[in-house]
Amino acid sequence: MKIVGVGAGPNLLTQEAISAIESAEIIFGSKRAIELARKHIKCETHEISDYTLKSLPKNAVVLSTGDPMLSGLGKYAQEGDEIIAGISSLQLACARLRVDIENLVVISAHSREIEHVKKQLLMELGAGKNVFLLPDSSFGAVEIADFLLYQHLPRRISVCEKLGYPDERIDTGTTEKPPHPESDMYCLVITG
Repeated sequence: MKIVGVGAGPNLLTQEAISAIESAEIIFGSKRAIELARKHIKCETHEISDYTLKSLPKNAVVLSTGDPMLSGLGKYAQEGDEIIAGISSLQLACARLRVDIENLVVISAHSREIEHVKKQLLMELGAGKNVFLLPDSSFGAVEIADFLLYQHLPRRISVCEKLGYPDERIDTGTTEKPPHPESDMYCLVITG
């Protein structure tokens, strides 16, 4: 099986990903992942919502939005599966905001215990790190800004929405005046 990153938005497929998709015998992926790769697909496709990949055929190519190893399907890979990297929202956000990845920590709040996320956020910001955060519907830009303000940790917060899409939007604010996302497809970059 191959797990292929299709990028965070349109036209972000790597040549390696294109080759894997074009030579695939059968493809599985979310509706969004299939759409991002559509012009290179030459075989049968199946939309999936259950990401336990064990039941898929060994010759399957599984499409993962962004990069499979950034909160993607790479975590479900089995021994012998190939993972093909994709251009992630992390890479795009850092490029757009000119934030060096070397001093950046990735935190995902998506479907995680929020108290644990808060502890991790405090630890990393306290250590002088910048944070790339994948929010949860219950712990997004405004809630994070309120939490940091309460903790006396003033920071810049950037909402990066629909990265790579024509209607991409980046809005930067502070813990005192946080940016507000206009969609649910966004990530956050928190800097000192």
